[in-house]
Amino acid sequence: MFKLKPKTKQAQTNGLITGLIFGVASLVIGVIIAFVIVSTLLNANLLADGRESVNITGEFGQLNLTGHTLAGADQDFRFTGSVTIQGLANRTSGLAIDLANATVNSSGIVTNGTSSLFYNNVTFNYTYTIKNSEELSSDALGGNFTAGVDQVSNKIPTVLLVAAIVLILGVLAILVGVWQRMRIGGGSI
Repeated sequence: MFKLKPKTKQAQTNGLITGLIFGVASLVIGVIIAFVIVSTLLNANLLADGRESVNITGEFGQLNLTGHTLAGADQDFRFTGSVTIQGLANRTSGLAIDLANATVNSSGIVTNGTSSLFYNNVTFNYTYTIKNSEELSSDALGGNFTAGVDQVSNKIPTVLLVAAIVLILGVLAILVGVWQRMRIGGGSI
């Protein structure tokens, strides 16, 4: 008959420690890969083709160095940062204002940076683009993913503490096994 060697506690302890280290490393690598995939897909603008344009006519405001925030940019959560001014007019006189007198940034703030003329009563006609529902969903997915990782990262000290305790217990088990094999000392456990 075949004589099987009994399993030692050392093999069981090493399996526990190796599994623990492999599990933590796999979790970290998995999260990094997920972040790379999600951020790459979100930054690729794959869903930007379905964006819609919104035309606004007759919005009132001022054209000066401090700027006027367009209502479309300020109130529409779907705003993408793309604004095209179609026309400007002085509301008091009704005269058109040259479009070169106005600049608009990606936040939808219109300023007069090209001349020393300031208009306190201006009619704005402009077009801005909005995100479609798929794009909003993917943005929410990325935000929820980040928030979820933040929630998990708050618990990392606890996980590391448990891992350290398991590691210490594993080392103690190995030492007890070695001590029993060497039979150091006259007592027993």
